[in-house]
Amino acid sequence: MPWNEPGGNNKDPWSGKRGDQGPPDLDELLRKLTGGLGRVFGGGRSGGSSGGSAAGIGLIIGLLVVIWLASGVYVVSEGERGVVQRFGAYQELTQPGLRWHLPYPIETTEIVDIQNVRNATHAGNMLTQDENIVDIEIMVQYRVKDPVAYLFNVEAPDAPEAFQNQGTLSQVMQSALREVVGKNDMDFVILEGREAIAAGTQTLMQETLDQYDAGLDVVKVNLQSAQAPQAVQGAFADAVRAREDEARFRNEAEAYANTVIPEARGRAARMVEEANAYREQVVAKAEGEAARFENLLAEYAKAPGVTRERLYLDAMQDVLSASSKVLIDVKGGNSLMYLPLDKIMEGRTAQTSGGSATSTTTMPGSGSSTGTQTDNSRSSLRTREVR
Repeated sequence: MPWNEPGGNNKDPWSGKRGDQGPPDLDELLRKLTGGLGRVFGGGRSGGSSGGSAAGIGLIIGLLVVIWLASGVYVVSEGERGVVQRFGAYQELTQPGLRWHLPYPIETTEIVDIQNVRNATHAGNMLTQDENIVDIEIMVQYRVKDPVAYLFNVEAPDAPEAFQNQGTLSQVMQSALREVVGKNDMDFVILEGREAIAAGTQTLMQETLDQYDAGLDVVKVNLQSAQAPQAVQGAFADAVRAREDEARFRNEAEAYANTVIPEARGRAARMVEEANAYREQVVAKAEGEAARFENLLAEYAKAPGVTRERLYLDAMQDVLSASSKVLIDVKGGNSLMYLPLDKIMEGRTAQTSGGSATSTTTMPGSGSSTGTQTDNSRSSLRTREVR
């Protein structure tokens, strides 16, 4: 029959009583416990001395005191600090190692990690200086630099469990980011100004946290994403492509200018060098002519007649050597006969190309010779010069 069945005689397996009896008496339980302790610590049976019972109770109390004092032992790991509080007020800051404080509730210790870097993120829509809206997602890396200020100066400094809308760090981050974004245009925020936005946000956050004395150090601010709202993504992409085309065309124009300008400068430099060379050549030639004339003047002063004749002959040599000529002695000759002038001219051209200086032809049948004609011409020249 079950022990709890009505009318049963079985005993309750937990209480040792019969199933039909009420709850145990507390006074009876206390007497049994006291008697058991008395027998353990030398009290003997119920008739033992009361001194043994008092000693047992004292030993128990002493053991409890030792356990209570031992509960104040704690360990501070490397990279952590222990903040000891006495009745809730700051008492001291302990370094890594095995430490002890007065047990609870007199003193308590809160371990603060000051080495590991913590992360916090935020995403939202923000208004730029040119009244455009951008979607921004930011991540902040920070750590605790002052455990005492972190625990006592600001309520919920980081609040990682509800970071989106609570915590001093979250509010400071949102405020700093909105201020930095609000001072810049949309193109700057989305395109080339991402690093500047992150750096400005970090600086402003650190300044604000230092004013609050929050005990936090902002290690790094990363701008995860910055883009136009989804509704205007297509138009913004077209604008970005247009700017990219503009930059490409500008680069091509600069490349062409960098190609043409050096070539033009090279041609200009070459022309300047050629002009300088021509000038030097003309000057040198003029100086040479002047020196030759001065030398000739000295010779002319010594023998004017011979020098004039020589100059005249040299001049006639230069003039007549470049032309075809036919000398005819009409006075001493017979009737004019047919002359093959075309053959004579061709022969003259061949002699000129072969290096002949002069070509002299006489009429057939004429009694004069080339040497006579040359002597007569020289005599007449001398006569004219003497005159």
